[in-house]
Amino acid sequence: MSTLVYAHRGASKLAPENTMTAFITAEELGADGIELDVQLSKDNIPVIIHDETLNRTTNGVGYVKDYTAKELEELDAGSWFTPLHMGEKIPTLDNFLSWFSTTKMLLNLELKNSLIEYKGIEQIVCDMLKAYKVDDRTVISSFNHHSIKNVMKIDPQLDTAFLVSSRLQKAWESAKNAGTRSIHVKHNLLSKQFVDECRKENVTLRTYTVNRPLSIRLYYKWKVDGIITDVPNTAVKIRKKMSSSIKKRFLF
Repeated sequence: MSTLVYAHRGASKLAPENTMTAFITAEELGADGIELDVQLSKDNIPVIIHDETLNRTTNGVGYVKDYTAKELEELDAGSWFTPLHMGEKIPTLDNFLSWFSTTKMLLNLELKNSLIEYKGIEQIVCDMLKAYKVDDRTVISSFNHHSIKNVMKIDPQLDTAFLVSSRLQKAWESAKNAGTRSIHVKHNLLSKQFVDECRKENVTLRTYTVNRPLSIRLYYKWKVDGIITDVPNTAVKIRKKMSSSIKKRFLF
């Protein structure tokens, strides 16, 4: 099976990150999956935004957790990217899943609960994924490995992944011992040996955030299970070109 392409916060080089436009664009570009970030509003509604604060990607200020979902919905999450995207909204997870459930895409849902503890976020998210019947094509990841263990208790069938951003010898071993099926590793930590070890141990390896064409080609050659990228258009084009080249070699 070829390496899968996940659009990091949607097609985030072409549209404001973590907005419906970014997600829809990713699908149109041929990405296999979408990576997004979930936090809880003041009234415990799952919302899709990366930073714990609103300042960078909206016209709001302060922490996401201090606003209700309705208040967050009134913010502009597009003007910071370009004036053409004025009026983009912070999607709720419900908004997103109502669209996503009509597609055939995969989902990497990251719980943003390392700096702020969102009590009950695991149960809320798992229930919503099940309600929309997309739990079988979703992997939940987090840097908060305790939270991932909570997800595993709630739904042992869900694919879960430890996020790894620092050098950790045999990170796959930690994941496997904890019972997770996957790990998501920062791409500059990868080696061919590590990739091969993950495959040998049946641990699914996805890597982030891979944007340079040379790196994309390298991880395709190493047969990493999935790459998470801001440029799914580039990743899809390179994959098609490499696949076509392999076919031609077999024909002649």
